[in-house]
Amino acid sequence: MSDRSEISRARRWVVKIGSSLLTDGGRGLQREAIAGWVAQIATLRARGCEVVLVSSGAVAEGMTRLGWKSRPAEVHRLQAAAAVGQMGLVQTWESFFQQHGLHTAQVLLVHDDLANRRRYLNARSTLRTLIELGVVPVVNENDTVATDEIRFGDNDTLGALVANLIDADVLLLLTDQPGLFARDPREDPAAPLVHEAVADDAALDAMAGGGGLLGRGGMITKVRAARLAARSGANTVIVGGRAEDVILRIAAGEELGTWLKAGQTTLAARKQWLAGHLQVRGQLVLDEGAVRVLRESGRSLLPVGVQEVRGDFTRGELVLCLGPDGREVAKGLSNYGSDEAQRIKGLSTARIPEVLGYCDDAELIHRDNLVLI
Repeated sequence: MSDRSEISRARRWVVKIGSSLLTDGGRGLQREAIAGWVAQIATLRARGCEVVLVSSGAVAEGMTRLGWKSRPAEVHRLQAAAAVGQMGLVQTWESFFQQHGLHTAQVLLVHDDLANRRRYLNARSTLRTLIELGVVPVVNENDTVATDEIRFGDNDTLGALVANLIDADVLLLLTDQPGLFARDPREDPAAPLVHEAVADDAALDAMAGGGGLLGRGGMITKVRAARLAARSGANTVIVGGRAEDVILRIAAGEELGTWLKAGQTTLAARKQWLAGHLQVRGQLVLDEGAVRVLRESGRSLLPVGVQEVRGDFTRGELVLCLGPDGREVAKGLSNYGSDEAQRIKGLSTARIPEVLGYCDDAELIHRDNLVLI
């Protein structure tokens, strides 16, 4: 038996539910099942957990409403089906969450929203604000405008990228299978379930299979999603979504499905990502007070602590923070471009609207996007 106490201690969750579960093979939305998942998520929220829901099913629901029996190949027809289906999907989630006194918010994303650093920060800020307001964000790929070049390809990948976006502790992938098997159970009914593995284990690839008729995913996309989620330190659990109280049982640390471990802490993963995957675009010279606050209190960097702005950078790009003696202190993603930073350096947060005419963020670098060196 594996010790899943790490999962049971998780406070920030991304729960992804696939088309095959939501639509029962394309025969309309499964309202009874949705009601059950919503009730479990509401229980997690009542316990103080934060939950972002990634919901598939728009295309499948649109196909049902339009009377289509097979998934079209043409992008424009897929987009049309998504536009029709998204209406029913969002209405259904909203109505069930309202029964538990919870508000929902529809968040539609395309790949470029997360590949572009400025839009990445915008999406991150919006999701985190919704969470702070007690709202349950319902995220889906924006199939209505997606093309072959920008679509995520499956909502497993979207779920992983959202986990990166909000620094989730756990990515929970609810599927129509009990989890990942060591061999294809259709060919080998005696194949054992993989209860635990490290997400980066290359042996997992040979165990994964292809996708189904309605969904674009499959077990291989779930393994790849687990690896993406691990970049920010999130653990992934792949489990059958039809099991009774499955979300709450996973949250209690019960050994269900397949646990793909991140293999490193959230902080270590995020530091590696910031340090190794982004190029430094500028520098901020801090005063001694700001250096002390960053090192000893782990707080965000405010404009008042910045003495000098060097380089040319835009919102969302990586900057290096230096002490007044020139020593490197931290790296982080700037909430303002270099021109804006130059204008607000040394000023209190309250003066940002006065100087810029707006205030996108109170911090120059938020503590979640900053790592000490």
